[in-house]
Amino acid sequence: MSSREAGPAGAPGTRSRRRIGDPTRRTPWPLVPPAAVAVVFLLLPLAGLLVRTPWADLPRLLADPAAWAALRVSLTTATVATAISLVVGVPLAWVLARARFPGRRLLRALVTLPLVLPPVVGGVALLFALGRRGVVGQYLDQWFGITLPFTTAGVVLAETFVAMPFLIVTVEGAFRSSDLGLEETAATLGSRPFATFRRVTLPLVAPSLLAGAVLCWARALGEFGATITFAGNLPGVTQTMPLAVYQALERDPQAAIALSLVLLAVSITVLVLLRERWLRPGAAL
Repeated sequence: MSSREAGPAGAPGTRSRRRIGDPTRRTPWPLVPPAAVAVVFLLLPLAGLLVRTPWADLPRLLADPAAWAALRVSLTTATVATAISLVVGVPLAWVLARARFPGRRLLRALVTLPLVLPPVVGGVALLFALGRRGVVGQYLDQWFGITLPFTTAGVVLAETFVAMPFLIVTVEGAFRSSDLGLEETAATLGSRPFATFRRVTLPLVAPSLLAGAVLCWARALGEFGATITFAGNLPGVTQTMPLAVYQALERDPQAAIALSLVLLAVSITVLVLLRERWLRPGAAL
């Protein structure tokens, strides 16, 4: 065999394999048409939004202070909801992935229920649980004077309720598939359980943790049903961008398109920046 046909390390057939191509990278042709249909289906609404955008009037439409107030409320509440989800959701994900106790499967089903529960139903459930006459809310009101419905804190709770399961599901899967050998090695070297969790386990699942946080934040940013049911639609207080878009659609469709464009731009910017740095397959922090 000539040296031209040998690979860089002397492996025969490298050049011919490159010429033929990697079979694992070939796309089966029956997958192409449905994949194209999916792409068109997902991108067509976005294209329609861009086509109907009143670009000439966009500066005037976006100069409305109410629009920026709604954007501020959305970004603030979605960020706080994500932070709360990280603080309490990551430990719960670890418990569901690693702990062994009766009823664990039932607990997992209940915890992930908001993924399939209609958001309006979630808002009603929050109202009857944390409202002024709710199971817990009545005591918060009587003993501490805390009222949650129709407040910015109510928006945060509604978004946390519907968004936290996205974080839990993502991180739980990472905990299940992470290498236990490194944790066992740390334990044999005298590391305490929480120190091992903080210094070994969390770095191992860091990419999945960030991916779950992004999904959680995006879901919170787009939340509508539970928010309007539990927190209302008060401008500057509980009116988020989705609620502002819905309200504007009834009185000024062009303003609704402009607000939708802002929300779309914010979401795409965050997702693209994070995906390029951390959400690629095999990416590491």
